[in-house]
Amino acid sequence: MVTLAPPPPASGIRSPGLPPGTRAPDLGLPATPDGRRITLADVNGSPVVLIFYPGDFTPVCTNELGLFNELMPVLGQFGAKVFGISCDSLWSHIAFAKELHIQIPLLSDFHPKGEVSRRYNVHREDVGICERALYVIDGKGVIYWSYVSPIELNPGADGVIDALERLTGKQMEFLTFQPQQQPPQPEART
Repeated sequence: MVTLAPPPPASGIRSPGLPPGTRAPDLGLPATPDGRRITLADVNGSPVVLIFYPGDFTPVCTNELGLFNELMPVLGQFGAKVFGISCDSLWSHIAFAKELHIQIPLLSDFHPKGEVSRRYNVHREDVGICERALYVIDGKGVIYWSYVSPIELNPGADGVIDALERLTGKQMEFLTFQPQQQPPQPEART
């Protein structure tokens, strides 16, 4: 059973983020308990989607990360690498991902608190969390598209998909889902 925390105390937008055309600051954030860190150099040449979100186990963040998790096959059509980032600890990320079956790597901007979200100009000093922000970074490490959403709203994924289509020159292919095949029925014995 998932227990959701109340939404963050602040609302609206407090930090504007970085504009398109800006060189994306490097990350260098822990992704696993063994100390493996993710940097932009690790994914050089691929489009990158960064999802900054205020906190694990909060209602809007849970919905937003759930949406992007479901869209991983679509984002993969563009060769995009997707990362979630918040100021929560790595251990919180592990529990959040496990509880909600999130496959997106969640990077911890916990220590030093908010260092990367400050570089991306999306840190809220007053409450120690990051804004709800989306970035699409091209394969050369330049911000192609960015959006900072009011913290209480899920921005959806339309802007990210549109940016990836324009960046890569590919159109999103709509995935068709086939109903699962019915298990074979046992033969009647006579």
